[in-house]
Amino acid sequence: MKIFELTYENLVEELARKYGKGEYHATAIFRQLYGRMNTDMAASQDMAASGEFASLFCRAVETETGRVVRKKEQEGVVKFVTRFSDGLSVESVVISMVRHKTVCVSTQAGCRMGCRFCETAKEGLSRNLTVQEIVGQVYAARKNFGSDVRNIVFMGMGEPFDNYDNVIQSINVVSDQRGLDIARRRITVSTAGLEAGLKKFAADGMPHVKLAISLNASNDRLRSELMPVNRAFPMDKLRKLLLGYPLKKKDTFMIAYVQIPGVNDRPEHVLELAQYLALLPAKVNLIPFNPGTDSLYRPPTAKETETFRDLLIEKRVNIQKRTTKGKDLMAACGQLGGEAGQWELPGPSNNKIL
Repeated sequence: MKIFELTYENLVEELARKYGKGEYHATAIFRQLYGRMNTDMAASQDMAASGEFASLFCRAVETETGRVVRKKEQEGVVKFVTRFSDGLSVESVVISMVRHKTVCVSTQAGCRMGCRFCETAKEGLSRNLTVQEIVGQVYAARKNFGSDVRNIVFMGMGEPFDNYDNVIQSINVVSDQRGLDIARRRITVSTAGLEAGLKKFAADGMPHVKLAISLNASNDRLRSELMPVNRAFPMDKLRKLLLGYPLKKKDTFMIAYVQIPGVNDRPEHVLELAQYLALLPAKVNLIPFNPGTDSLYRPPTAKETETFRDLLIEKRVNIQKRTTKGKDLMAACGQLGGEAGQWELPGPSNNKIL
């Protein structure tokens, strides 16, 4: 039984089906796992009093989420690497905000989207992460880097909608009020724009979860060059889908736009982007390009970013400039993945945390 893949209600059902037990024992298990942040079920006094059931359950339960093998910290940003039993590794980032911390989690080992400005894309896709491996990143962040981890952004390695079912169940688990209790309004899913995933996400009725669209271009020619996904699902189709999306009243889409100087920030791009977003309830998150290893592009200067931002504001584009954090750690947007393989340590994988 993979405990980190289950909501409280899922666990109640599993205990009833396998052991004839119910809410009393499910509550004791969640209290140990999430209340005490302890994966050792045998150490729980509640379980110790349950005799044979405790013995059977402790042998059957699996708390393996991967092993945190390394971390780097700088100015309120922590990047940590999780290694799994098959030797693959992913990177996650904890970012300190004013009143809380946000954890950026990965959903895949590698990625198959092929975006030209992204470090993860250079790896290609190795595999999807399991629910337990995704939830485990949030659990590790809260256990090791602060109980005030209250926001989750699915913006790490991988395309969340390319691992749709596991991402959705991960959201169900981390938002369970009896568990990690992270409110859905504090969860953001970022996508490069997979048509099937967007349609399913809309149909599944998750209005409180925020949606971020990685756009990064103002026309199809340029977006197809930067993001191959655009060839299958071009911008006009994406826009029509977003216009019909059941967005909660007063909510907006986050439109991520990585500024690459001389490539997607020219005056004509300002006009095209303003026209594209004119009817959409959207806020542009302007992200200065963060170079990875052997980058094709250079980062914009502060002046270039301010100029581009001011031009967009003149065209009445709702925009905010993201403050880049973790750039020197290779932990900023678009930089994850390059060091994960280099940081693997010898020995078996387990859920021991540094």
